[in-house]
Amino acid sequence: MKKVLITLLFLGGISSLSHAQTRIPPNVQRLLQKNTCLACHNPDKKLVGPAYKEVMKKKKYKPEQIVELIYKPNPKNWPGYPPMAPMAQVPKNEALIIAKWIASLK
Repeated sequence: MKKVLITLLFLGGISSLSHAQTRIPPNVQRLLQKNTCLACHNPDKKLVGPAYKEVMKKKKYKPEQIVELIYKPNPKNWPGYPPMAPMAQVPKNEALIIAKWIASLK
């Protein structure tokens, strides 16, 4: 009985690791919330817009390219999603912090 219980706990732990969510650093989390990014995007799963990981899988953007897309989105890059509104209100230094974090995702 002990072996069965240990095996189940072990398998449960492994399966939960495969469903682990991407950890957002606290400073980035604050900026994503402040600038309403999380209303449409999530690191791991599709919401209104693509997941941040999906963005990096599709094209290995450099942080500067992501900043450019924050201010001037290109809807043809993401068919099947509603077009993103330009986020001109996001301060450039904050956009770059967010973009560096997104670019770090794999």
